[in-house]
Amino acid sequence: MDTYGDMVTLLLCFFVLLYSMSTISEENWKALVMSFNPDAQSLETKTEEIGGPSSDPMDDAGDNADAPLMGLSQEDIDEDIEELYQALQAMAAQQGAEDSISVTKDGGKVYVTFNDTTFFNGNSYQLRDEALPVLDTLSAILSNASESIDEVRIQGHTAQARADQPNRVMEDRFISSNRATNVLCYVQEHSVLNPGKLVSEGMGQWRPVDTNDTAEGQAHNRRVEVIISGRNLEEEGLTGTVEQYITQPEAAQPDTTQSTTE
Repeated sequence: MDTYGDMVTLLLCFFVLLYSMSTISEENWKALVMSFNPDAQSLETKTEEIGGPSSDPMDDAGDNADAPLMGLSQEDIDEDIEELYQALQAMAAQQGAEDSISVTKDGGKVYVTFNDTTFFNGNSYQLRDEALPVLDTLSAILSNASESIDEVRIQGHTAQARADQPNRVMEDRFISSNRATNVLCYVQEHSVLNPGKLVSEGMGQWRPVDTNDTAEGQAHNRRVEVIISGRNLEEEGLTGTVEQYITQPEAAQPDTTQSTTE
């Protein structure tokens, strides 16, 4: 009986010990660890040394939520886009360029349209020498508002050569894409705008703004359009925009020498 009673007593002590360990508080556990090893570091000290997260994950979330306030406000961004719009209008007004350059604004986007004679000769995607001063001005204006710009989308368009017959697909898409790409490359090389914000698109003949029955209508359709979108901090916080790609830690800058595209 004595042996049986001792065994039951030991089992009871064992389960009591297990229960007490399962409900031990963090402070009691720290005290137990410190009693065995007085030199042991506290949990907070170790966390600070390794740069780990705080005990309350909502603290970090709160910091991130306030992040936009540390830089530009939405009011600053809207003001920059308005100034960009006015600067582009002034560019179009220089030397009577309103006939070849049009500038409009809708909400947080600015639309700039250049007709074919501004940048290119007919059936060509090579930039004309006369286009370079215009692109220099455009690049400078974009640079001034670079932090407030979410995206610059450059679209190349062609005209339908014959009203009763579509253009050949390969030539049509190739010319429009290369026109947009040449404009984009010039802007990328002559502005401080992050390249991740630049997009080029070849629209071909399929988004005309005028008839193709007349030479004047075709001239309107052969064009390059630049769509400049301002940042929206509320959307960036909810869904992410182009800005999410360019705010990551920057990779090492490539050598200025060019390599062959693979």
